[in-house]
Parts: sequence; C-alpha cells; structure tokens
Amino acid sequence: MSVVVIETKTVAETQAVAVRLAPLLRPGDCVTLSGDLGAGKTTWTRGLAVTLGIPAQAVTSPTFTLLHEYPGGRLSLYHVDAYRLTRGADADEIGLADVLNAGDGVVVIEWASHIAGALPAERLEVAFDDTGDDTRTITLTGLGERWTNLQADWNACSC
Repeated sequence: MSVVVIETKTVAETQAVAVRLAPLLRPGDCVTLSGDLGAGKTTWTRGLAVTLGIPAQAVTSPTFTLLHEYPGGRLSLYHVDAYRLTRGADADEIGLADVLNAGDGVVVIEWASHIAGALPAERLEVAFDDTGDDTRTITLTGLGERWTNLQADWNACSC
C-alpha cells in the first residue's frame, strides 16, 4: 500500500490534485472517492475530466442517473455515484462490472463504500476530509500491485 496526503484550501487546489494525478492513470484504473456531502468529490472529478480532455461543464454528479460516461479525451471517464446503491447486486444492475472491464478508460466511483463487495482489489482510494477553516485533507491510498509506486510516481510528476 502506498499513500500520499495533500492539503487543499480552494476548489482550484482540490482540482489540481486530480490534474496532477491524471497523467499517472491508465485504461482500466478504478478510483474510489469517499467523503461527506460537499467534500469535493464531484469538484475533484471535474478537474480530472478536464485533464483527460473532457469539458468540465459536462461533468455533473451522477446521483440520480448513477453512471455517467464521458468518452473522448485521452481516456474515457466513467463516473459512478453509489450513494443510493446498497449492495453488489445493485452495482451489477447499473453495469459496473462492464465499465470496470471495458479497459478503455478510468472508472471513478463516489460513495464506493456502499458497494465495497463489488470493487476491484486493485484500486486507488481518494478520501476527502474536511479539517475546518475551508481546509480539506485529500488522502490517496493505492491498493494492489498497480499502485505500489504511487508515492514515488506522485513525487516525480511535474504536472
């Protein structure tokens, strides 16, 4: 397991974390997002989308549609909101396994803890914690062999 911790104070800084991560992402990667409502999960995803070549205004929270697909950029972006899902079977119903296995893009899952049993063992977990005074701590935790060098790759990235 490899961990990177970043503190942000603005929307731009939160998005900059995603911008810096984007060049490290590969087709088939799964990124899970956790944090309270309003913690910055969708804001972060917009920053990622722009860096992948997808217009920021196209990215909205998929709370009611559960899954948004944004084809086009360097990688396609599959944006899942699992807030209203309660078990792996719900994840199957929205086609999560299909997008995880598509291999043509990155799958970003908000509220992933709601479908923990359906998540791949190898993934990047991004946790958003409000630490007060408009400050949030963003913790990137790489799980599995794919993310063994996360900290070194993060530090080497000049994005």
